Amino acid sequence: MSGPYFIRGAVSLPEAELMWRFSRSSGPGGQHVNTSDSQVELRFDLAATESLPEVWKERALERLASRLVNGVVSVRSSEHRSQWRNRETAVVRLTALLAEATAPPPKPRVKRKIPRGINERRLREKKQRGDTKRGRSGRDW
Repeated sequence: MSGPYFIRGAVSLPEAELMWRFSRSSGPGGQHVNTSDSQVELRFDLAATESLPEVWKERALERLASRLVNGVVSVRSSEHRSQWRNRETAVVRLTALLAEATAPPPKPRVKRKIPRGINERRLREKKQRGDTKRGRSGRDW
């Protein structure tokens, strides 16, 4: 499970830049949970990292602005009884979050004119449907 953790392509998060914190979990584990530190908080200093390309870093800082505290992004995991599995879950969440935040923006949609035949067919079908419904009214009896 030890790093590096790949975000996308050859770009990865080095283990040295990850900050781990463990605490008692309120999740699964029964009474055992009272004595073991199974909740995991994974923190990554996005503002100070050198492992991400500068373009990705700016994009991530902009997109994750609401989640950042002093340039640090934090992810928690406490759904498993095992601290090890919670660590794995936290790393997967962080890499997925960073992969989504650093993804290039989608290409802008190019407007195209609707072909005349398609529009005429749509109007013809609407007219037929209206005639069918009008025919159901029993006015001519």
